[in-house]
Amino acid sequence: MGVFPKQVAEQIGVDRATVYNWERKHMNPPNRHVPRIINFLGYNPLPAPTTLAEKLIVARKNLGLTQKAMARKLGVDPTTLARWEKGRGRPSNRAGRFLRAKPL
Repeated sequence: MGVFPKQVAEQIGVDRATVYNWERKHMNPPNRHVPRIINFLGYNPLPAPTTLAEKLIVARKNLGLTQKAMARKLGVDPTTLARWEKGRGRPSNRAGRFLRAKPL
């Protein structure tokens, strides 16, 4: 038994047209909807991250945060997080310990 787009939309908190556009890859869901999508599906549809940059992006999306909000949560400048997410640079030892120790 399938689920109708209207039911999906209601459970995620968007309209039917939005679900339609996501299904047909006309647009990607904004990060703020990713946690509800994961909850609805019962699993995370995002590819498993392999690099630090990918891990940061997936963690941010799973939390439904923008780069600015995630940077604030990590206590770093948004441009620093943007560089890390592009694979340019890595957190310092101090920042790396913070990332590993602090639950996101």
